[in-house]
This record gives sequence, C-alpha cells and structure tokens, in this order.
Amino acid sequence: MDFTYTKDKITIEKELNALDNFVIEFTQILNKVGIKYVVISGYIAILFGRSRTSEDIDMFVEHMPFATFERLWEELSAKFECIITGDVHEAYHYYLSANHALRFAYKDEFIPNMEIKFPKVELDNWSLKNKRLVFLNGHELFTSPLELQIVYKLFMASDKDIEDARHLYLVFKDNLDRAQLEAFKAKFKIGKEFDKYLK
Repeated sequence: MDFTYTKDKITIEKELNALDNFVIEFTQILNKVGIKYVVISGYIAILFGRSRTSEDIDMFVEHMPFATFERLWEELSAKFECIITGDVHEAYHYYLSANHALRFAYKDEFIPNMEIKFPKVELDNWSLKNKRLVFLNGHELFTSPLELQIVYKLFMASDKDIEDARHLYLVFKDNLDRAQLEAFKAKFKIGKEFDKYLK
C-alpha cells in the first residue's frame, strides 16, 4: 500500500478488496446526494492495509430531514437494499430518528453491509465535524480522525480492537497529531494500555 499524508487529506493506492469496492460504491451515492458522513471503527484499519475480514462497515451520517433521506433511499435502491426494513418511512422514523442503526447490503445479499446511524453523543458529532478526507485509488471518502480511532480501539480492548489500534499507530505514527492523541488518551483513561500495546 502506497500513501501520502497531508494536513488536508490522505491519498492511498492499493489493490482493492471486496470491502473497499463496497465502500466506494456506497459512498459515491452519499457524495452524489450531498450527505455528510464519516466511516468509523474496524474498516479504517482494513482500509489502511490491515489483513483481516469483516462483514460490516460502520458509519455516522448527518441528521437530515425525511425528504433528504428519501432521496438517499431512492439513489441507494439501484444497487443496495435495507436489510432491516423495506419501508422508507419506517426506516427513517422508527430506526434512524429513534437512534437505531440501519443496515444496507447489495440486493439479495446480507454481507458485506453498511451500518448507518445518526450521531448520538458529542464525540460522534465531533468525529463527523472533523472527518478526514481520503482518496482511495482516486475515489473520495471520509473517515473518522485516526487519533480518535486508535484510542477508541484501545478503549474497547478486544484482541481485534487492540490489533486494529496497533496497525493504525504503526502505519501513521509519524503523521499523528500528538496533542490530539494525548487529549483522547486522557479522555478515555487508556494511558497504561497505550504504553503497553503501542510503545
């Protein structure tokens, strides 16, 4: 994997896997409709070269009125379908607006799938506001800041999460915002874990 890292964006050239292609196709539609979003959690480590499998990708999308969501639903329906409900009103009013996630997959398939949800807490909104622009083989998408992802993965503390954090840290340790990293370490109280697994 070749990448360049600047303050404004990360540019990657890599051999695309099935998850990468799925994410590209899904985010192209979000970009077309003009929906603000941020990819979070485990896929970020996979995106940046970690070799592991995953059946789903997690994403925050901005709060939006029903009319905007209905347009997004229509645009997605050419390739994707919601595997939670087939009713756009139910999807918006009884799931997204009630702080429940929706899952979308290719038609007639269940995996991989994209889990989308509205931000619930301040940190979710911060992640969306401070998203990182990534060009993946020329395709534009947005991810949560790496500093937050590394710390949050250590906070979650499963073996898979720790390895995700370790991978991201090793790949980007010379590029990370150290002040931001320290602030998140203090917020999540994972200083000991950071020293144990990443130093």
